[in-house]
Amino acid sequence: MKGVIHRRLLPTGGLMLLLVLAGACAPFDVQDSGPRTPPAGLDRIPEPTPREEPRSRYGNPDSYEVFGRTYHVMDSARGYEEEGIASWYGKKFHGERTSSGEEYDMYALTAAHTRLPLPTYVRVTNLENDRSLVVRVNDRGPFAHDRLIDLSYAAAHRLGFADQGTARVRVEALTGQNESGGPSLGPIEGPVRIQVGAFRDRDNALALKRRLESRDIRPVRVESERGRRGVHRVRVGPLDSQDRVETILGRLRDAGIQDTSLVRD
Repeated sequence: MKGVIHRRLLPTGGLMLLLVLAGACAPFDVQDSGPRTPPAGLDRIPEPTPREEPRSRYGNPDSYEVFGRTYHVMDSARGYEEEGIASWYGKKFHGERTSSGEEYDMYALTAAHTRLPLPTYVRVTNLENDRSLVVRVNDRGPFAHDRLIDLSYAAAHRLGFADQGTARVRVEALTGQNESGGPSLGPIEGPVRIQVGAFRDRDNALALKRRLESRDIRPVRVESERGRRGVHRVRVGPLDSQDRVETILGRLRDAGIQDTSLVRD
């Protein structure tokens, strides 16, 4: 993979700490890579379902500065569309905290962007092969002057450019903040699950499961999929109605968990 300049805004108390994670061409480079062989089932990961979510508590300052350049976070993603160069990030950051406070999972369909509100759902189209994919933006970056979006390894693999490192893409926002700042799910058709976390350490996943169950958030399962080493996903469900989904989302918010994603079975 080609060098990727990547930087994140991390929560630390009430302050935002800038942490620089640079690619192979900078003085403080961190060499990044993907797995030697793509895990089985990587092409069958469900795309996230776009929905309105409250803004993340972290990663959404009015503005921030990186490498002497000031970035202004957009008030809304509504109507956003832009073309540019996409890159990706992988093993070196797998399991690390993202700008939104979530744990980075290189096998989830997520992305980093400098200005879009966190989280935002976008459709990314590889203009070189016309492949298209929905991803959830939950991180900040990339900060190289010629890069538009930084995709997870899984997203880059699905779009066909994980081996070459970069590709020219179109990014279209599928969600924007609603007036109330609350989630707008749209109709629920068939069973769905709510993913609330992904961990390399299974004990951490089990601890979150116990925490959720103690707040009457059920059923909760820890799913460790074959071929995804050390990735243990905590999911609530299946849930078969919109009322049930909204009830669980309310309980999750009461438990301090707001960064979730909807997975359709």
